[in-house]
Amino acid sequence: MFGQKSLESESAFSYIETKVKIDPSRSPFISMRLDVLLSGDSLDEIRLAVKSLDLGEATFKVLYIKHGDKISYEEQRNVERLVGMNITGKADMRSPDVTYGILSSGGRWIFGQCHAAEAVWLRHKDKPQNYSTGLSTPVARALANIAVPQPRGIKAIDPCCGMGNVLIEALSMGIDMVGMDINPLAIKGARMNLRHFGYNDATLVRIGDMNEVEQSYDAAILDMPYNLCSVLSVAERIQMLSSLRRFSARSVIVSSELLDRDIQQVGLCVIDQCTITKGTFIRNVWLCQN
Repeated sequence: MFGQKSLESESAFSYIETKVKIDPSRSPFISMRLDVLLSGDSLDEIRLAVKSLDLGEATFKVLYIKHGDKISYEEQRNVERLVGMNITGKADMRSPDVTYGILSSGGRWIFGQCHAAEAVWLRHKDKPQNYSTGLSTPVARALANIAVPQPRGIKAIDPCCGMGNVLIEALSMGIDMVGMDINPLAIKGARMNLRHFGYNDATLVRIGDMNEVEQSYDAAILDMPYNLCSVLSVAERIQMLSSLRRFSARSVIVSSELLDRDIQQVGLCVIDQCTITKGTFIRNVWLCQN
């Protein structure tokens, strides 16, 4: 979904329709996934269609999703009652076995099963060690998603892993990722953070120069050193990007500097890009492939 516009640009909607079945807990920017079961031009169509649902002994509730057409609180509750009374099963508004969602979008009605996101990333906000300029947990998680949208069979690396922010988010999503950094103090901090969250710090991170990586990877996330902490010459940047292209087929590059020319010079193809702002500090993000 990188680069896509949500429907909120057209009205008050804030959702994206996709055929990709995404685990909502993978992203800090997704609150819920609605698996669409029914759609129709009127509420009556949905009300009649849900009569085919038989949950047996399972409990359920119907929830009006507020990210569609705006209707009053009373109307929302009325929609929930009209639909719920036609489903065979036992209603439970507090802890149901199944939660159904319904919304109206531009006059079109959509009904489906809700899967709420679990804010896994919140557990990772407080780490024993961190950089003041390190990537925030939500951004680190988003970058891991962009680099590795489908984790199965993918081997990834964070070659300048710092304190392991990206690495921890990737591992928590089942991404096979390792980290390295040329700075021994960073690796010490990353190992402490990994242990804190129950990961094997001995096998997941190591001290090393990314320009000496010999193994090939399917994906990489390179958070370039910031000028706030260290100054990279043009030659050093080119060497790092050339190494990245050599050992990784797909890469996400993050930098406080504009690297468009450098990226083009080493032969990487930019698929998409964006900027992340935090106050006056701007990070540039490029999604690249060889």
